[in-house]
Amino acid sequence: MINWYVVYTRHGAEKLAEGHLTRQGFKTYLPLCRKTTRHARRVAHASKPLFPRYLFVAIDVSRQRWRSINGTFGVSCLVSMGNQPQALPNGVVDELKAREAGRGLIEISPETRFKAGETVRLTGGALIDQVGLFQKLGEKDRVSVLLDMLGRKLEVQVPLQSVCAYT
Repeated sequence: MINWYVVYTRHGAEKLAEGHLTRQGFKTYLPLCRKTTRHARRVAHASKPLFPRYLFVAIDVSRQRWRSINGTFGVSCLVSMGNQPQALPNGVVDELKAREAGRGLIEISPETRFKAGETVRLTGGALIDQVGLFQKLGEKDRVSVLLDMLGRKLEVQVPLQSVCAYT
């Protein structure tokens, strides 16, 4: 019976391990997500492993030579309990695959630590040190903040990184 198992890889070697396991005849799955990095006013998007240093491999332990996985380039070890690899619960990989969007990437909604109506302070940009009320999480890592400026309420869109809790 074929089940999905977890492979722990060497740092940054998920794709290398996946390629070598595939060449050995194993069916693999490396879930990817889109990561955004910002540096010196540049924004870069790249597909990165959803679970750094981990990938999944489908194995029939009664028929396949699964012990060779531990000696594969890029692999640290097959996650095991004692001498036997530990199978994932049924449906875990299928659930991950079902969450894939365009280009096979799993969309992760950014988490925000703020609730609607919470008082926040802006830490960057032209409105630095202004205090307002958090409204909602917008698109592309931006948030809406309601500011009280010039005697009226003004809703502004700012990067999530430029907002902190008001203390």
